[in-house]
Amino acid sequence: MSGGAATGNASEIEAASRLRWWVLVFAALAVSSSYYEDDVIGPIADLLVRQRGFDQSQLGLLNGIISVPNAVLALASGLLIDRLGPARVALGSAAIGVIGASLTAIGEPYGLMVFGRFMFGISEGAIFIALVAGLAQWFPRRGVALATALYLSLARVGSYAVDTSTVWAHRLYARGWQPPLWLGAGITAGGLVAAIAYHAIDRRAGRNERGGEPRRGALDWRMLVRFDRSFWYILGLHVLYAAVFFPFRTTYAIEYFQQVKGLSLQRAGLANSWVFFAAIFATPVFGLLADRFGRRATMLVWGTALLPATFVLLGLTDWNLWVSTVLMGVSFALVPAVIWPATTLIVEPTRLGAALGLITLLQALAMAGSNLIAGWLADRAGAGAANPAGYAPMLGFFFLTSLAALAAALALWYRERGPKGHGLE
Repeated sequence: MSGGAATGNASEIEAASRLRWWVLVFAALAVSSSYYEDDVIGPIADLLVRQRGFDQSQLGLLNGIISVPNAVLALASGLLIDRLGPARVALGSAAIGVIGASLTAIGEPYGLMVFGRFMFGISEGAIFIALVAGLAQWFPRRGVALATALYLSLARVGSYAVDTSTVWAHRLYARGWQPPLWLGAGITAGGLVAAIAYHAIDRRAGRNERGGEPRRGALDWRMLVRFDRSFWYILGLHVLYAAVFFPFRTTYAIEYFQQVKGLSLQRAGLANSWVFFAAIFATPVFGLLADRFGRRATMLVWGTALLPATFVLLGLTDWNLWVSTVLMGVSFALVPAVIWPATTLIVEPTRLGAALGLITLLQALAMAGSNLIAGWLADRAGAGAANPAGYAPMLGFFFLTSLAALAAALALWYRERGPKGHGLE
């Protein structure tokens, strides 16, 4: 009798183990499509300027607006994840993302394009944190670092694909600004299919087998003020790092490489893509190192320090562009690979959705503000092909913000070395 039960349990464990890897695959596909659409404006920025007469502030708004919905909805999304489960939230978010991407591709008038990006922003923030929370349920805590690193690594394929799309989809770009946007909408629809598959697996497996039924009670907003100091330090790092990396790389980098470094659109897109390409392979390596050796706070300090170094090289030297690209690529592989699993170690599972929602909300505000400030600084200084020096104030802003991110990482490192740490060191 006991032998039969043991055999049955072993079979169930093996089946669950196989399913969790399928969950990882579908989660990665869903978020990768979201990453593609998130970055879709960067490669056509120059086309929008030349063909539709957009200025830098209008470009900044197209990317900044996707962060605005999270200022209102991120906390609710996080608490809904705790209440309804990650799979349901991911599915609903993916459907909204397809609508937003389609409206963006229609693109005229400008107000409709902005509204489409706003709709996509509703999806973009919620689906990411829902899938991170889902992986934390499907994988044991000691294995969540590798799972999250692989998830992030595969997600970078979306960012890499959109930057290299100027090469592999060059015929679409040759037809103007709109066809690349319809390509993004199609890829976003593929992400919806992946979210449907994840939801089906999650429903079939049964939520009770993956860490307990979601809570059905009223949303508890009080839990948002019960986090300890380590969480607030890592939250600061989440927010400040995102406020530097994503606005620069997704909105301004390709144009900066064209106007200041003299690259063609294809070469600029390729150079920018290598940041994400490196992250595809390096992120799991850093996740494994964090699991094997610990020292997560130390790794975050070193990874964050590479960010201000990048802007010094870009703004003050004539070094080969690939040097700064490699530095930012290593930083982008290291910091996300460590910071998301570290967050799950600091926050107990029952409040993980709320914590991720709060992080996403503040990241959204920071990225929206950073996009708009950088665009305003560039416009005010007259940045462009005729005045490459006009980009200097924008680079200075990103440099100072990255120094603030480094200060948050150092504060977390100091806290985690003491008796009130959470084992990050």
